[in-house]
Parts: sequence; C-alpha cells; structure tokens
Amino acid sequence: MKHILITNDDGFESRGLHELAEALRPLGRVIIVAPTVEKSACGHSLTLTRPLRFVEIGDDFFKLDDGTPTDCVFLALNKLFNEDCKPDLIISGINKGSNMGEDITYSGTAAAAMEAVLQGIPAIAVSQVCHGQCQNIDDFGYELAKESIFALAKRVLEGGFPLGSRKFLNVNIPPISSEVCNGLMITRAGKRLYGNDAEVHMNPRGLEHYWIGLPRLDWESTEGEMSDFDAIDQGFVSITPVHLDMTSHNDIEALKQWL
Repeated sequence: MKHILITNDDGFESRGLHELAEALRPLGRVIIVAPTVEKSACGHSLTLTRPLRFVEIGDDFFKLDDGTPTDCVFLALNKLFNEDCKPDLIISGINKGSNMGEDITYSGTAAAAMEAVLQGIPAIAVSQVCHGQCQNIDDFGYELAKESIFALAKRVLEGGFPLGSRKFLNVNIPPISSEVCNGLMITRAGKRLYGNDAEVHMNPRGLEHYWIGLPRLDWESTEGEMSDFDAIDQGFVSITPVHLDMTSHNDIEALKQWL
C-alpha cells in the first residue's frame, strides 16, 4: 500500500485539507498532520523556541499544537515514519488562496513541500485560487482541485516523480468549474506586483497597532513565456516546477569580475 502524508497551512479544520484527503484515499493510506491554527505566510519556518505536541484527532489524523507546516512534515517523519518506511508522496494543501510568483517564498503551503523534498520525498503543493477574499469559494468548490491532484498523485505513485532532488511541483487551480477548465499547463513562476498596504488602528488604551492588508493579484507580463498567473487567468491549472537552489547562476561570472 502507498503512504501519502498531507498537511496544510490553513489549520487542521480547513475544508481544503479534508477535501484533499478524500480525493487521495483511493490511492492509498492517507496520514494527516496539520497545524492547530492557520499559519498562512509563515514561510519555511521551524519552531525552535518551544516544544510541540501531537494531538490525535482520529485514525491517521493529528494536529500539531502549535506547529508550522514545516514542523508538521519534519516531526511526522520522525514520529510516524522511519528510515525504512517513508511516505511515498507528501502533498500540502488544498490551500485557500493562490500561491503564485514570489508568494511561494511566503507560503506555508509551499514550505511544507520544500521540507518534504529536503528529506528526499516527492512533494506537491496545491492551492485553490480565489477572487478577492475567497468568499466565493463555495460557488465553484474544490472539485477541479480534487480531480487535478488525484490525477497528478496517481501519476507520481504509479510512474515516479518527474523532477530531480530538492524540487517540487507547485500547483494552482483556477476559480472555475471542471467543465470550463482548459486543462493543465506547465508554467514558470510569474512576477507579482506588490503594494505596501497596511491599516493602522488604536486599541482602547490608545496603543497603535497594524493589520497588513491583502494585496491585489496583479502581475507583470512575461513575454514569450506562460507564467502561473497567465495560466490561471486563461482558465488552466498551473503546474510549476520549483527548485530550492536560489543561486543566481547567470551572475556568478559577472560577480567574480566585479570583485
């Protein structure tokens, strides 16, 4: 039997997590280890300043109190698996909201996949793109996401992972139904346009505090290349290969000359 470990950054009660588990169960044993609370935009962070505790919710279902997605993968491999028995695949999601372009560096969803491939295990991060505040997600549901991730996971489990070491697949699902989806598209990570929105408030004691705002989903066009943003905009499921080598290889020689 194949073993699939799943996690997310929206918390153990997230509908997307449970929809993912339902989609994958026909493929093998699904083990869930997810954060107790939402950990969106926590990046690839490990908890080093306090102990963490597994809380069993049900069969093969644990929440990690109070861990990050990276903690969930790291400690699940320590507690629930061993060197002789590792997951065949780790999937993070289904995230409520997109993880495209440079948002990959913020994303707790993507970070769990990063941790998986650092541990030598194939991984996929999957996110459901929404409009605005994601309030309309019930209009189109998770069916397209479930169909897409089932097909990709089945292909990995039966035919092997298509990428080399320290690389994962970052999948984004357009906010449309399966009937009108244009299919799968292999993409590059796009270039998101960022603002610097934040709201300032005063608490009853007169102390100032801030809420970081939700930026608009704007991006810079990439001439001659299909980005994840472009694919979603055109009704495709975006599949982006991501590697953890952040070296700017094209600049090495120029930097040597500069020095």
